[in-house]
Amino acid sequence: MNKHIYNIIGVMSGTSLDGVDLSYVQFSLSGGNWKYRIITAETIPYSDKWVTRLKEAVDYTTQQLQQLNNEYTVLLSDIIRSFIAKHKISGIDALSSHGHTILHQPQKGITLQIGNLPQIATLTGQKVVCDFRVQDVAMGGQGAPLVPIGDALLFADYTYCLNLGGFANISFEEHGKRLAYDICAVNTVLNFYSGRLGYPYDNGGKIARGGKLNNDLLFELESLEFYNKPYPKSLGVEFVKATVLPLLEQYNIPTEDKLHTYVAHVASQIAQCVATPNCSLLITGGGVYNTFLIEKIQALLPGVAVVLPNDDTIQYKEALIFALLGVLKLRGEINVLASVTGAQKNHSSGKIYST
Repeated sequence: MNKHIYNIIGVMSGTSLDGVDLSYVQFSLSGGNWKYRIITAETIPYSDKWVTRLKEAVDYTTQQLQQLNNEYTVLLSDIIRSFIAKHKISGIDALSSHGHTILHQPQKGITLQIGNLPQIATLTGQKVVCDFRVQDVAMGGQGAPLVPIGDALLFADYTYCLNLGGFANISFEEHGKRLAYDICAVNTVLNFYSGRLGYPYDNGGKIARGGKLNNDLLFELESLEFYNKPYPKSLGVEFVKATVLPLLEQYNIPTEDKLHTYVAHVASQIAQCVATPNCSLLITGGGVYNTFLIEKIQALLPGVAVVLPNDDTIQYKEALIFALLGVLKLRGEINVLASVTGAQKNHSSGKIYST
């Protein structure tokens, strides 16, 4: 399927549980360079029931996970069909879907993204490329992050590409190789404590801004073992539940102070990863709208040009890049980099299902 223009719908559900991101993208290849145009994009929020199920699924039995996978595949297919009908989209080359991560324990050879069952092609009536992480884990990789190939092909003008979602991850070039890794948890933690105060998220970081820094808590957060591990490395919700939240819960301080201190911690960890002076840092993901967090990052990186792109790129960059991963898979080209995931070699990952 080697041609020069592709019309793809990228589908992404992140660990922050904001909903399903859908991005209808046209890619064009000219002179070996990829360009993109987001034609339309939308986030479809989950119902409260589905948010609860997806949060609890990490503790499900195998049988419960199978049922959840079946039901989520139907849900995801309905969302995609509605998106196509609403925007009167036709002439689609494929859907490229990440699914929703429930389990991610690459050190045990385990990663599970639900919504990637073969019937998604039948239910949507479209060719589907999906399940991108499993092959990489089987090849000894982390199965994450997968976005850096898109950073290299679409956003090479920036020294660093940082995404602030459920987790923060960064990608950059070093000695001619693309490197990337997960830095720390972000919205998975911030949204948890915002929820305690009755809010789905901390709008603009206003709650965190009103809190106070707890230096003892900050010191303990900064000392977590994960941060000293060499990359490639990646994080899952398991890390938040087993390590981060138990640490925060040990402190009997106002929730506002926990939010404030955790934002300071995130900014600190990010700043330690941006080692090139006078460079450029592209930031995308829902965390961009946490103004307090962005201010903290900028304060720690005074010589760095922090770039916040247009809203479509901020909100839908991951869906955009998963659309590109699908294109590369259809072309039989590399879409996962061993330098990023630690797999045995670069490879073309994902499964293709036809109607």
